Amino acid sequence: MADRPAREPSDGGRSGGPGAEEAAPFRGRAERRRSAKRAARRRRRSVLREFPLIVLVALVVALVMKTFLIQVFVIPSGSMEQTIQVGDRVLVDKLTPWFGSEPERGDVVVFKDPGGWLESDHKPSDDGPVLGAAKQVLTFVGLLPSDSEQDLIKRVIGVGGDTVECCDAQGRLSVNGTPVDEPYLAPGNPPSQRPFKVKVPQGRLWVMGDHRDVSADSRFHMGNPGQGTIPLSGVVGRAFVIAWPLDRFHQLDAPGSLSSLARAPQAGGTGPNSVGVEPVPMEPPLVMGVLGILPLAARRPGRPPD
Repeated sequence: MADRPAREPSDGGRSGGPGAEEAAPFRGRAERRRSAKRAARRRRRSVLREFPLIVLVALVVALVMKTFLIQVFVIPSGSMEQTIQVGDRVLVDKLTPWFGSEPERGDVVVFKDPGGWLESDHKPSDDGPVLGAAKQVLTFVGLLPSDSEQDLIKRVIGVGGDTVECCDAQGRLSVNGTPVDEPYLAPGNPPSQRPFKVKVPQGRLWVMGDHRDVSADSRFHMGNPGQGTIPLSGVVGRAFVIAWPLDRFHQLDAPGSLSSLARAPQAGGTGPNSVGVEPVPMEPPLVMGVLGILPLAARRPGRPPD
């Protein structure tokens, strides 16, 4: 009997043949899909693990910017019109004072209420404990407006040692006897409706709003401690640009009529002289602590501009 050829054991098409050629690409595509799904799950888990760290870093950066670099303030009143209008967002430089820079005449500065300059009515919050705590954290780092900060914005007219007086025979304000041209005043506003003369003590500033008829500035607080002047230590920073709305974007430069004046002799300041003081108008504080300049950070709801 002739020998029969030996048969290869059957492997179900795994070792060759048409079946193997069709199954291999199918298994390759399935494996790639499974690998892609596993990689996507790993990425999602990685993002979830890193998210708290990302939030923490963002909050720290926001806090550093608010404290040491630049802060946005929203203008709630018309006391600086037409230079700065209600609802404008101004960027305030908080860095240069750390290097010994002091405000100069003509600078627009943000400063803490030296006492009695601002409205004192604060509506109680109706936020719950969780929402209230979250808002406090975001306010602390500068991502939400603050309801408790007491800040104002005015223009520096006199620095320590200056004598500021209004008005001369032509109705002009003068600094150290030199009449000052004030092109920044609101249309129709005289330099001051009330006469005054003040010698600014060293380490203090005499500030006035550009909308003189409605600004509750140094003139209205000459009976307060400091006699209308504010301390350098209370200055938060210098407003250097209007950042929003975009059609009003421009720098806030000091006018040459003030910045070019020579420094007064460095002598001890004396108390100011003034005429009778009328009832003091009040104005709202700046809405502060806003790092963004989007219109979502509008002035505080329910508080009308003065």
